[in-house]
Amino acid sequence: MRSIPAREIKRRGISAVDEQLKDGPVYIIKNDEPSYVVLSKEQYEKIVDFEDDEPILERVRKSMEEYEAGQYRVVTADELIEELELEEE
Repeated sequence: MRSIPAREIKRRGISAVDEQLKDGPVYIIKNDEPSYVVLSKEQYEKIVDFEDDEPILERVRKSMEEYEAGQYRVVTADELIEELELEEE
């Protein structure tokens, strides 16, 4: 996770995140917590382009409905990888 303290942006301005933006979104840390995310115009447009992709939106809606209905489980990344490897066998 690329991050920068809010006080650094206050000191240097938005140019403080320019170099880090080349590698993806940058989290702005305020009071020791990620509070904001800065995206490049290209990164933002890529996210917004999903608004016109109905199949993806339908999958997101279904996932949100399942989450709200409690139809999910919490696993670690290692547990998920292990499960996926077992399914491949």
